[in-house]
Amino acid sequence: MNKKNISKFTPHIVAVLLFTILSFYYFLPVLEGKQIIAHDTESWKSMAKETIDYNKSHDDVTLWTNSMFGGMPTFQISMSQPYNLIKHVEQIIHLYPRTIYNLMLYLIGFYILLLAFRVNPWLAIVGAIAFSFASYNFIIIVAGHNSKAITIAYMAPLIGGVFMAFRRNKLIGGIITVLFLSLAIRANHVQILYYTLIMLIFFGVVELIYSLKEKQIKSFLQSTGIVLAAAAIAIGMNATSLITTYEYSQYTMRGKSNGLTVDTQSSQHGLNKEYITQWSYGIDETLTMLIPNFKGGASGGKLDANSATAKKLKSLGVPNIDKVMSEMQLPLYWGTQPGTSGPVYLGAIVIFLFVLGFFLVEKRILWWLLPMIVLTLLLSWGKNFMWLTNIFIDYVPFYNKFRTVSMTLVATGFGITLIAILALKELLNASIDKQKMLKPVFISAAITAGIALIFALIPSISGNFTSPADAQQLQGDYAFMLETLPLDRKAMLSSDAWRSLIFILLSTGILWLYLKGKLKTYVAIALLGILFLADLFPVDKRYLNDDNFVRKSRIDNMVQPSAADNIILQDKSQYRVLDASVNIFNDATPSHFHKNIGGYHAAKLRRYQELINMHIEREIGQLFGAFGHAKTFDDIAPTLDSLGVLNMLNMKYVIYNKEASPLVNPFANGNAWFVKNIRVAADANEEMKLLGEINTKTEMVVDKTFASQLPATIIADSTSYIALKSYKPNHLIYDFSSKTDQMAVFSEIYYDKGWNAYINGQKAPYFRANYLLRAMPLKSGNYQVEFKFEPQSYKTGNNIALISSLIFIASILGFGVWRWKRTKKIEN
Repeated sequence: MNKKNISKFTPHIVAVLLFTILSFYYFLPVLEGKQIIAHDTESWKSMAKETIDYNKSHDDVTLWTNSMFGGMPTFQISMSQPYNLIKHVEQIIHLYPRTIYNLMLYLIGFYILLLAFRVNPWLAIVGAIAFSFASYNFIIIVAGHNSKAITIAYMAPLIGGVFMAFRRNKLIGGIITVLFLSLAIRANHVQILYYTLIMLIFFGVVELIYSLKEKQIKSFLQSTGIVLAAAAIAIGMNATSLITTYEYSQYTMRGKSNGLTVDTQSSQHGLNKEYITQWSYGIDETLTMLIPNFKGGASGGKLDANSATAKKLKSLGVPNIDKVMSEMQLPLYWGTQPGTSGPVYLGAIVIFLFVLGFFLVEKRILWWLLPMIVLTLLLSWGKNFMWLTNIFIDYVPFYNKFRTVSMTLVATGFGITLIAILALKELLNASIDKQKMLKPVFISAAITAGIALIFALIPSISGNFTSPADAQQLQGDYAFMLETLPLDRKAMLSSDAWRSLIFILLSTGILWLYLKGKLKTYVAIALLGILFLADLFPVDKRYLNDDNFVRKSRIDNMVQPSAADNIILQDKSQYRVLDASVNIFNDATPSHFHKNIGGYHAAKLRRYQELINMHIEREIGQLFGAFGHAKTFDDIAPTLDSLGVLNMLNMKYVIYNKEASPLVNPFANGNAWFVKNIRVAADANEEMKLLGEINTKTEMVVDKTFASQLPATIIADSTSYIALKSYKPNHLIYDFSSKTDQMAVFSEIYYDKGWNAYINGQKAPYFRANYLLRAMPLKSGNYQVEFKFEPQSYKTGNNIALISSLIFIASILGFGVWRWKRTKKIEN
């Protein structure tokens, strides 16, 4: 390799080394063997426990788990994709320790994007730092939103690949697009991918308009064809997850209605609007992009010993006030969201440079990014800008499948940061008239610094610094905080406004010195990089710092069986557990040990959610109402016997106190049972109504669409039985014996897109009963009944993934050979 090639690769080598140093420095506790305590990561471990254990101990893999909500596919929990060969690229990235590779992906991803925009590699390093250290990128890491973080990281180089395919090198851009789109899809955060698609649609429209204007439509169509082909290959490589997820999504809360209209808590199509917009960014809260503590920061934060709250505590005689304040978590956030782990802070310097971009950045890029920024910002306001949100929920495809509308700020922040760095690119261009650049720099500084100065001097114009939740949270001994917290929130806003003002002025000073010829280009770039870090790094540390790390051994032992769990685990039969010691339908911890009636997952089956709304919550209320006046088990027994829905779900144990013996329910229907009477419902409403009226031990209700599969008569046989002989999450075997034909109901969730029934090895029909269970007419005799989970979508997806992976490999090899031959030809 000659000196020219070494010089060419030097900034890339430096970039990787610097990114590595920064990542390890930020996450120093990782070097001590510590890991982040992340709620969502721990929840995932519990919900995936049965699947992981099975896959480790068996040659096949299970695609179904019974550990949550009575049973559900593992497509969105933990699924093997054996023929998606892009996973081998992912394994290289994972050579970095967990958590560190998240930051590395952010940095490298945005660096690649900027290179695609022909940004100087040294400036691209600084730009990658500016994007990666935005507060939201760290807040989601500490929350355990790993798939979201990884998808955001891949979003940047994916857009860079598409940009390159249209504006620079079609083939290289196509290959980059395949690589990062396939990785982004594999990361499995559809919502971020959806927002990425919105950004690319804006880009495509602008490119089409300009290609028509410049009579370059042929080139546009060629680029479009290459990008679409790249997308097809990337989608094909991920066909296993995409096909199974799409199929499953039709049956979840995000899917179409089952025709049930009496359940007012569920939307008839997709998620309901209240659920979608629950986390809507406040309109004025948008200023957190410039001033991080504009709304107080996080819902749970700390104040120092000089705060109004600390002084009041000291006056009340509280000792060791420094120690008390360092340990106390206070409700500092006073925005309109239900709660937040921290603000979306892009950086004062980034916002200043973004405004500068209005004057300097190529109009073709601004016409792409600015409308996208405006739209995603308005959408982030959700219920605070409901007329636009309504349009998107009602008319834009798939938008009603996603919640947490404030997440659109990911796209907003991406666009703002990209414009900011592209503004620097233009400003640092050696061929520009530096004198002419002074005016736009000063105008941009005046606008952003002026806003910061106003709030620094008059913070009260932002509001009264009170939260709607204060009255509920600050009672009794904490009532004095109703007076002190507003003062502290006001001081926080003013302090951060001064802070942002200083960083804007410092960066303006660097640009002024550069434009006046007093700083060399690379010195200016280096100083700006240091300022970016000085601005963003401390804010990130407010929300992700050494306190978030603990020893790995402690994390591994965080979920330990309680006394109640240990008692239940001695029972080796198959049953379900209702753990009322936790938030039943918002906590996956019980799934770590049991077949759980509750759980935690954003995509549970719609029928199960409707059953929760209409019957399960009511029956739980009845059960705990009985606890209130019961003195002996006999006082509770009639109530337990009356819980038709919980009993049909085979609820054998109830945990009401982790350290007490669980309540044993002798009235559970079991794994399977025979019914004597069948009620046919005209529609979903009647089926749900009848389910609350029948005795599920002896009767069942079915929709009229299954009426043709019902037996003409049912003749009782006192000697008949059906019993679960063998259990695997994806394979159930029952022994059956009866002298007469029987109608059996199974306490298993009905999902016909994968579950097949067999009698003596031959496929047999079954249908849905009791709104979401399986039922099957059985002829007299002695034989085995089997249920196997064999989704055809998984097999089809694997085949497509293999073919697409081979096409991608062949494309890379073909491109490599073509480039080699072309180089040889030029040299000759």
